[in-house]
Amino acid sequence: MNAILKAVTDFIFVEDTPEPSDLILIVGGVDPELGETAARLWRQGLAPLCLAGGGVSIKSGAFPGPASKREQYPGPYETEAAFLKDVLVKNGVPAAAVLEENRSSYTRENAELARLTCDEAGLAVRTALLVCNPFHARRALFFYQSAFPQARLLVCPTGLQDVTRDNWYQTERGVSRVLGELRRCGDQVKYSDIEKLLQGDL
Repeated sequence: MNAILKAVTDFIFVEDTPEPSDLILIVGGVDPELGETAARLWRQGLAPLCLAGGGVSIKSGAFPGPASKREQYPGPYETEAAFLKDVLVKNGVPAAAVLEENRSSYTRENAELARLTCDEAGLAVRTALLVCNPFHARRALFFYQSAFPQARLLVCPTGLQDVTRDNWYQTERGVSRVLGELRRCGDQVKYSDIEKLLQGDL
C-alpha cells in the first residue's frame, strides 16, 4: 500500500483485542451492527453492562430509523439509544443490563453524556469496550478517551463491510467517508480534549 494511504488507514481504523471490562460503551448511531456487536461481546462475558448512547439527529431533530434490517428492528424508536437497546435485548442482553443515554446528538456529546450517565449511576469505569463503526473509530476514541481519561478504552469496531481499512480507498464513498473523518478530527478536537487525554498519563 502507498505510504500516505497506509498512514491514513492506520490513523483512522483503530481496533483492539477485547478484554474483560467494566462496561461496553456503544457510540450512538443508526446501524444495527452497533448493538449486535455489543451484544456479542456481552454474551462472551466480557462486561456486565452496556451503555447505549444517542438521542436524535442534530440535522433533522428526529431518529431516522435503522439504516438496515428494518424488518428485524421495526420500531418505532424515538432515539438512537432506544433503538440500540432494542437491538441489544433482541440479541440476548437483558434490559436490566443496559444503561441509556438518550440526549446526545453528535460524537462529542455521546462521550460527555456517557460519562455523566456513568457518574450518576455510581459506576467507576476502569476498562471499557468502545463499540463504533470502523471508519468512526479514531474520532470516537478521541472523545471517549477525553471523557474517560483515567480509563483504558479498547476499540471494538463493527463488522460493516462497505468502508473498511482494506477497501476505503477503492471507492468514492469510502474516500469521502475516511477523509471526512480525518477532517473532523482536525476540526472538532480541541486543546481542552488533548489536556484531558494527558490526564490519563498522570
